[in-house]
Amino acid sequence: MATERLSMRKTKEILRQKWSLKLSHREVAASVGIGVGSVGNTVSRAKAIGLTLAEVEQLDETELEQRLYGAPATPGQKRSLPSPEYIHQERHKTGVTLQLLHIEYLEQFPGGYKYTQFCEHYRRWQKKRGVTMRQIHRAGEKLFVDYSGKRPSIVDPETGECIKVELFVAALGASNLTYAEATRTQQSYDWVSSHIRAFEYLGGATKVLVPDQLRSGVSKPCWYEPGIQRTYDDMAAHYGAVVIPARGGNPKDKAKVEGAVLIAQRWILARLRNQTFFSLAELNERIAELLEELNSRVMKLYGKSRKELFESLDKPAMKALPTRRFQFGEWKIDAGVNIDYHIQLDHRFYSVPHQLAGERVDARTAAMTVEIFFKGRRVASHARSFRRGSYTTLPEHMPKSHRAHAEWSPSRFISWAGKIGQNTQRLVKTILEDRPHPEMGYRSCLGILRLAKTYGDERLEKAAARAYFARARSYKHVEAILKNGLDRAPLPTREDEPKQLPLTHKNLRGADYYKKERDEKC
Repeated sequence: MATERLSMRKTKEILRQKWSLKLSHREVAASVGIGVGSVGNTVSRAKAIGLTLAEVEQLDETELEQRLYGAPATPGQKRSLPSPEYIHQERHKTGVTLQLLHIEYLEQFPGGYKYTQFCEHYRRWQKKRGVTMRQIHRAGEKLFVDYSGKRPSIVDPETGECIKVELFVAALGASNLTYAEATRTQQSYDWVSSHIRAFEYLGGATKVLVPDQLRSGVSKPCWYEPGIQRTYDDMAAHYGAVVIPARGGNPKDKAKVEGAVLIAQRWILARLRNQTFFSLAELNERIAELLEELNSRVMKLYGKSRKELFESLDKPAMKALPTRRFQFGEWKIDAGVNIDYHIQLDHRFYSVPHQLAGERVDARTAAMTVEIFFKGRRVASHARSFRRGSYTTLPEHMPKSHRAHAEWSPSRFISWAGKIGQNTQRLVKTILEDRPHPEMGYRSCLGILRLAKTYGDERLEKAAARAYFARARSYKHVEAILKNGLDRAPLPTREDEPKQLPLTHKNLRGADYYKKERDEKC
């Protein structure tokens, strides 16, 4: 122990100064004349068994000693050794410490080893297991992920070509339960999809993901502050996890998965060496069978299989999976918004609120949707377009004037004019039909219809009749009729129109003149 068994007078004094006087460990140690570690050990033991200062003052020395340290061993009595396998397994559980395990051990074996020897016995067992196994992995806390350097292969059934594929491997920290699958590539889509299937295989999610610093997961490799690839980070957040990459050049950080990769190579890939597969699905079906055997095999060190340890350690501590599966999406960061309030994504254009023209936004493209974010806030969502060069525009993103123009159509103008009168409707329809394209007449029709606000429907209706009669097909003609009051004059009839007289003039020569000239030459 940090101290041999203290005299009870000192123990009571330590607890009195800590709990009543609120002194620091260092101040108590100087006052009582012991080491700081002994003060901490005494206080921790008292707290662990729930002692209070009032109870300490009521206990005599023997009772207090037994409560804190257990009953002394009977001379010649053989003390029971603690189980290092049990200690190691329990330490994976949240909040479990060596000190608590020692107290529980003494409750079971009152004459057992004191804390120092208890810890020493456990550490000697740890050394036999190897230095790299000293990390304590909390239940349900970490999932270590990586790709195998050795790769399986499939055969193209049409060409007979042997195609190398990747082997994704994941391992839980506490139970060593392993997941493996083959994928086409190590690219972002395959990388994220493998994580999703790994979580579904486990039936839950861990708090931490520990990848190597490969490009699909880490966009900016760095020993101190690596940058996490955006989609990978989104996936982790969806499952309530965080990504903490292993440090470059530190294999101890990912010893679990390196061990799992080695085991997968030996117990899965080696078993596949003489088998031929013609599809990725066929290969993964066989990997799943071998994976079940691997996780069900009893490990000599623990006396249990990975699956049994998983059921007792990791599974109860893991987070439940969300009801909705993560949907993969690719990000375009810092995209510019054009003056027409659209951004370009893969040769397709999507609108954002017109106030963001000239700003920089981020866009996420999923299988069927496109989401656009400005300063972390989603400002637009569109159905994904698959036609190159297409424009996808929402009316609410347009300025008011643009929105009104976008809603114009020939039938709308004709219907609007019909509410004023038949003459106005006839004139508008004629203007739209006379233009090479109807949109060329929109502004003219709009101007004519707005004259009703100034002159009223009745006057506009008469002006439209006169304009139609005079074959005037523009806003300016109708406006001039109203300004000059011509709409109040009676409309002429066709009989009142002056007949066109033949033009005669001595300097004008018609067909007869040239016919006469030809006859004379003959």
